[in-house]
Formats: sequence, C-alpha cells, structure tokens
Amino acid sequence: MRQNKAIVIKLRSSGLRPTKQRIRIAKFLFNREKTFHFTVEKLNKTLNKKEGSNKISLATIYNTTEAFKKAGHLKKILTNNNKSYYDTNIKSHHHFYDDESNELKDISFDKIKLTKLPNAPKGKKIKSCEVIISLTKQ
Repeated sequence: MRQNKAIVIKLRSSGLRPTKQRIRIAKFLFNREKTFHFTVEKLNKTLNKKEGSNKISLATIYNTTEAFKKAGHLKKILTNNNKSYYDTNIKSHHHFYDDESNELKDISFDKIKLTKLPNAPKGKKIKSCEVIISLTKQ
C-alpha cells in the first residue's frame, strides 16, 4: 500500500492523474533496485508483451515518460545515433554506449575527470556535463 502511495505522489508531482496505465508504467520504472535505461519503443514492447493484458498506448507511454522527465524523475540521454534513451538514475554520471547492442551502462561520475570545458554561449551557463563513451567490437 505504501508503494502505491509513493507512485501516486510521483505521478501527481509530474502533473499526471494516477490512472491504472500510468501507475503500471511508474511501478515498472521506479520499483527496481538497479538503474534502468530504455527507449519508449522498448518500454512499449516490454509493457505490452503479454497477450490479453491491458494494453497501454504508445502515446500514453511517451507522454508519461516525457512528464516524468520534465518533473525530474527521469533523465533523457541522446546517443550518437540520435536515439533517445531515458534513465531512472537522475544523479550526475556518465555512460558507455554499445553501438551494436544499443545498450547504455552507467559509469560513476568520479571515474572521468574533465579538466577544461568551453565557455557557454552568451546568455547561457553550463548546467551539467556528462560523457557518453561509444563502444564497438575490437
């Protein structure tokens, strides 16, 4: 019961009504011990893979994911192939990206040391800097 209350609070803080579909999405994303990286398409396939279960529309999954990102519950990561991934780990950290498997793996923030950053464009300031290291077979 406590778990459902936390999910409902997370949905409402994201500006979303806690419908059955959104609760199901939120439970899947946030009730886990490990970081979860996903694309909306992959999440759609995973949530809707059971025949006969209540299907969630791709639009609902996309809109819920974007609302969670805007509320600060998810981080959006754009890879070098212009594919958008989402990450349940919202703390500052870096990633390995495997070009062949299309998978992201976390790298602790303290494992990469940046010694020089360019100046931000006029009227802007740097909010954060995270590195994506692309991997391929040897």
